[in-house]
Amino acid sequence: MNPSGQVAIVTGGSSGLGEATARALAGKGAKVAILDVAEQRAQKVAAELGGIGLKCDVSSEESAQAAMAEIAGKLGDPRILINCAGIGIAMKTVSKDGAHPLDLYRKVLEVNLIGTFNMIRLFAAHVQNLEPMDGGERGVIVNTASVAAYDGQIGQAAYSASKGGVVGMTLPVARDLARSGIRVCTIAPGIFRTPMLAGLPQEAQDSLGQQVPFPPRLGEPAEYGALACHIVENQMLNGETIRLDGAIRMAPK
Repeated sequence: MNPSGQVAIVTGGSSGLGEATARALAGKGAKVAILDVAEQRAQKVAAELGGIGLKCDVSSEESAQAAMAEIAGKLGDPRILINCAGIGIAMKTVSKDGAHPLDLYRKVLEVNLIGTFNMIRLFAAHVQNLEPMDGGERGVIVNTASVAAYDGQIGQAAYSASKGGVVGMTLPVARDLARSGIRVCTIAPGIFRTPMLAGLPQEAQDSLGQQVPFPPRLGEPAEYGALACHIVENQMLNGETIRLDGAIRMAPK
């Protein structure tokens, strides 16, 4: 699908991987809607791109439905969905303070896994009714997992489970939506220069980067955005999870 002129939704688009993807899509002529709980930042980035920024909790059915309706009313029918919204915690299953709090585990799954599926289902329900484009295609969905889905480290029980769920549903959802001409892929990034890592001292960032076989550095958000755009543009990519990690395999800690 050529992104030019198409309406693209980017969740978690006010910073990091999402912001880079929103900028990449806008650079290719897409009309971008940025959804984020950080409303002011979402609106600021969207204003720079000529799009719209909306407050949205992806794990809430009501919030996501309202955002979808506003996007359709202000920008038009969306054809592209990039799911970048997510949270992470570092906590062992059992620590000196006791068992992992169940509410925190549930929260990570609600945002990262259920929130991703929530956006997929609402987007697909709308897009399946649109007129097909070249090759019968109606829409494209790109999800964000993590290498933690495969190489979860100590303290990543919740995060790895949530991202493993995103990987696990990629193929069945792609198969579900194939009849409607909607493609589904997932990107599993490694260690990237996101706002969370950018807050670390440069020495610590360099040390993390040196763990990557090649290139021996942190990934740049623009590299994620470039792959997301390529998935949108390459019609044969469907039902696949792509590791974007410089060949890193994470150690236990």
